[in-house]
Amino acid sequence: MNHLPTLITDLALILGSAGIVTLIFKKLKQPVVLGYIIAGLLVGPNMTLYPTIGDIEGVKSWGEIGVVFLLFALGLEFSFKKIAKGGGSSAIAGIFEVACMTILGYATGRFLGWSQIDCMFLGGIIAISSTTIVFRAFDELGLKTRRFAGVVMGILIIEDLAAVLLLVLLTTLSVSRDFEGSQLLFSIGKLFFFLCLWFLAGIFLLPSFLKRVRNLMSDETLLVVSCGLCLLMVVVASSVGFSAALGAFIMGSILAETTEAEHIDKLVKSVKNLFGAVFFVSVGMLIDPKLLIEYAGPVLLITAVVIIGKTVNVTVGALLSGQPLKQSVQSGVSLSQIGEFSFIIATLGLDLKVTSSYLYPIAVGVSVITTFTTPYMMKLANPLYNWLVKVLPNRWLRAIDRYSAGTQTIQAESDWKKVLRAYGGIIIINGVMIVAVVLLTSYYVAPFISREINNARLATAISIFIAFGIMSPFLWALMVKQVRSEHSRFLWLDNKYNRGPLLMLEASRNVIAVLLVGFLFRQFFSFWLSIGIAAVIMAIVLLIFSKKLQSFYQRIEKRFITNLNDRETIEYVDGKEDLSPWDAHLAYFDVSPNLDFIGKRLIDLGWREKYGINIASIERGNNFIRTPTREEVIYPYDKIAVIGTDQQMQNFRPVIEAQKSEPPTQEDEMVLDKIIVDSHNHLTGKTIRNSGLREKTNGLVVGIERNGERILNPHSDTEFAWDDIVWIVGDKKKIEEF
Repeated sequence: MNHLPTLITDLALILGSAGIVTLIFKKLKQPVVLGYIIAGLLVGPNMTLYPTIGDIEGVKSWGEIGVVFLLFALGLEFSFKKIAKGGGSSAIAGIFEVACMTILGYATGRFLGWSQIDCMFLGGIIAISSTTIVFRAFDELGLKTRRFAGVVMGILIIEDLAAVLLLVLLTTLSVSRDFEGSQLLFSIGKLFFFLCLWFLAGIFLLPSFLKRVRNLMSDETLLVVSCGLCLLMVVVASSVGFSAALGAFIMGSILAETTEAEHIDKLVKSVKNLFGAVFFVSVGMLIDPKLLIEYAGPVLLITAVVIIGKTVNVTVGALLSGQPLKQSVQSGVSLSQIGEFSFIIATLGLDLKVTSSYLYPIAVGVSVITTFTTPYMMKLANPLYNWLVKVLPNRWLRAIDRYSAGTQTIQAESDWKKVLRAYGGIIIINGVMIVAVVLLTSYYVAPFISREINNARLATAISIFIAFGIMSPFLWALMVKQVRSEHSRFLWLDNKYNRGPLLMLEASRNVIAVLLVGFLFRQFFSFWLSIGIAAVIMAIVLLIFSKKLQSFYQRIEKRFITNLNDRETIEYVDGKEDLSPWDAHLAYFDVSPNLDFIGKRLIDLGWREKYGINIASIERGNNFIRTPTREEVIYPYDKIAVIGTDQQMQNFRPVIEAQKSEPPTQEDEMVLDKIIVDSHNHLTGKTIRNSGLREKTNGLVVGIERNGERILNPHSDTEFAWDDIVWIVGDKKKIEEF
């Protein structure tokens, strides 16, 4: 008989046990993750009533692959742009909660008499909630459409980012044993630099590559290429001193901005589920029931710290971010658990051999208990809110309402903030690229040329020439590129107070450029000589080649922006802009001059009543009519924007008898967006007609989500209720202002 490798036998035992246990957990309506952990406990070395695996180290290796694909899949669901656009309140709440829970975990460990490194890992373990458990509980309790669910999802994304940062910092601290602030700042700076570099390079290269080879890509090829890119980034991240998990997450987040993101996500899902199952089984294998019994006290104490601490800190963080009290309490109780990332952080401590043996099973025990309590905590939200309303002084409640409303109505950003953000973007993006070129030259290009050319001066000159040639477009942008916006023009006109600071900004970015180029020359010459040479060469090159550098940089910038927005652009043009839950979208039609309804009013045509569609806008020559009234007349060659579902569009198309047109390119963009009815906008109890929404947004209410029910094309006498999700089509700027 041929010898069967131990790993295959172990995988058969692991997957067979996991399959049986998870079927039981599915029947009991419990999270599958817990089933995997129980299966791992059964096949692990600490249980003798069940067959035990033979190669623990081999299974651990498969578990590490599971971590890689879990983080890769998480990155595919992540979007830096969404965080930048709408994650302000979630960022405040998430950062506050993670910081407080990390400190609380550290303090709890010190109270228990643990070592400093154990306390630090405990802080990281209890700081991160479980995305899987929260999603599952929201599904079971029907809470996905509630207003607070969006806040919770935003906080979870911030926690995931914080977890990636904690993995890097804890690894650095564990290896160096250096707890000084300078080491932490260096680690954070290094992480920020490489995150920017990988993201910029990835967005510039990968979307273009995937578009060019799209015709050659089958599902199998795309899966292989995606997994290959993921593992390649894992190797790159490890080579510069970061964790494999970070590399997988970064590659996932880069691919998330491509047009193939959804396709890749579907293909990778089965791979993630398979290796993720092995990872969670390996988590259960390391549980020692004797240690759990021995440390039952710390398990219960830390469980209480997690449930109470997260509920309080998330609630306070949400209040600080401007959420009303009710939604803050609902968010707090929803995140009162720990999960997948906690296992990963605990596993990191074991792999680095820096944490005590009891920390891992304690973390798993706390996770199991808090997983079971999560649905009950969510059900406790309304009673807890009602109790707080009765207990808290009225002046506190009024102050919370005023603060919450104030944070929503205050002008989001000043002119200076927007101008500083623009300058910051130019300096950071181009500075990162210049530093990357310098490091590439110092560590790879210059040594290679020195080996190939015996003349040292000639080798140095060639290395500098190559580096300067590559970085020249970015130098031009850093020194010369103008910040053209109405905000900078407005500030410049106020010459009494603003021209001086604006000139200082211009001078400072030129100084930064000289220092960065001096950093390149410093690899070969003394400091002051490097600065002098840099200033002279930069002045000469930028004066002579300024227009060519500008043209070249603009091509680079255009390609990057196109790749970054390609996914959203294609979704918009294809008419797939999301309008949950009806799958409605905007489509544009040209009105042919020989149609029967030319010259008729919209009220006479009755398209809304017959086909369920709404006219969002009419473009007539140079005129742009937003949300036209019922009295508006249709004329030849009008370009009309129609909102409806796929089926409604199919029924309406024969009536219009024209090909769908490209969206208008005007700045007054008509969009689909949602407004949440709460204490900020004072819509509760008002009808659609009396709310003033049409006048304030140039918009049309096309749907309302209320307690899981969907009202499409609501009557104008419909009253808004608290927590309604109102879908409106109208002027993008006015909706944002509202």
